[in-house]
Amino acid sequence: MTAGTADVAVVGLGGLGSAAAYWLARRGASVIGFEQFELGHVRGASHDHSRIIRRSYHTPEYVRLAAQAYDAWRAVEAESRQRMITITGGVDLFPPNAAIDHRTYTASLDAERVPYEWIDGAEIRRRWPAFAAGDLVADDVMGVYSPQTGIVPAGPGTKVMQELAVGRGAVLRGNSPVRAIRPVGGEVDIVTDDGVTRVGSVVVTADAWTNRVLADLHLQIPLAVLKEQVSYFPHTDLSPFGVGRFPVWIWMDDPSFYGFPVFGDMAAVKGAEDCGGREVDPDTRTFAADEEMEQRLGGFMRRLVGGGFGAPRTTTCLYTLTSDRDFVLDRLPGYPQVSVALGAAHGFKFASWFGRTLAGLALGDEVAPELAPFSFTRDSLHVPIDRAAWMV
Repeated sequence: MTAGTADVAVVGLGGLGSAAAYWLARRGASVIGFEQFELGHVRGASHDHSRIIRRSYHTPEYVRLAAQAYDAWRAVEAESRQRMITITGGVDLFPPNAAIDHRTYTASLDAERVPYEWIDGAEIRRRWPAFAAGDLVADDVMGVYSPQTGIVPAGPGTKVMQELAVGRGAVLRGNSPVRAIRPVGGEVDIVTDDGVTRVGSVVVTADAWTNRVLADLHLQIPLAVLKEQVSYFPHTDLSPFGVGRFPVWIWMDDPSFYGFPVFGDMAAVKGAEDCGGREVDPDTRTFAADEEMEQRLGGFMRRLVGGGFGAPRTTTCLYTLTSDRDFVLDRLPGYPQVSVALGAAHGFKFASWFGRTLAGLALGDEVAPELAPFSFTRDSLHVPIDRAAWMV
């Protein structure tokens, strides 16, 4: 039976899918969204309370796109009247012989004429005294300071975009797994347990479940799904870690760590390791913290900013990584009515931009040249997974 029709269906309602539903509805399209779990679930990558947003990136293309990401989030702010971006400033920390080459960052920022400062360890400690309490930020550690870096709210931001989409007429269905997508002529049938919904086009934003959704189309890409985690450390004195006194920071070495000032209603210092987790099946993964990762992070945090930490509260999420760690954002080859997007474990800062761009793809806009690096058919997307490619 046919359960209904719409202009566009969105499969997967995490950050990217919720943004797509919002921007599609904003453009006047009739939208139906399907989420296999409850809306706002914690099984994927768009929950918890904070993500980094920054202009500092390793290619000029990403630096340019980041400007559009800020703009797209500001549009959500304007309509929702809720803050989506909190500017904190950020510093990318490069120890001597770092695994990540700082020149890719400074050259990209220079190419786009984005302001930054190249500062040494002594200046880093002077500006943010919390770093002086540890022993890692020595004089020979260098930093790229970007004043535009900040925080976007992950779970809350996704919820806001869902509410805006519904307010503009979108129908968002939780606990509605999509069993198949079947192109029919120039349209698509979306098969769920409730029946078949015929739509003009479909946006697939299923993250760790992308290959499963695309299985009937016989289109697959190498993906690694890692169970990652972030930890919230209580501290005897949180005052040095507040917004305005402590930046967003990233340790640009292998292993790579990152962290945040105290933000929102979380009275703790947040830190995490990038790409440090084990590969998992998204349907059978557990939610238990990896104690080895937690201890490794705790030891790093103490070296970075000194002692005073209590036992952390740790929460898990999924990283869905492509072979080259670049995004996927394209119409599928042979199926122009099917668009797919993947954030490659650094996409939430771009979520509203993804949504705006996906709306254009789904509604027949011309594909912008800036999307060429994110093509579904690019060679680098289809090579075997190599973790070394993720060190950017």
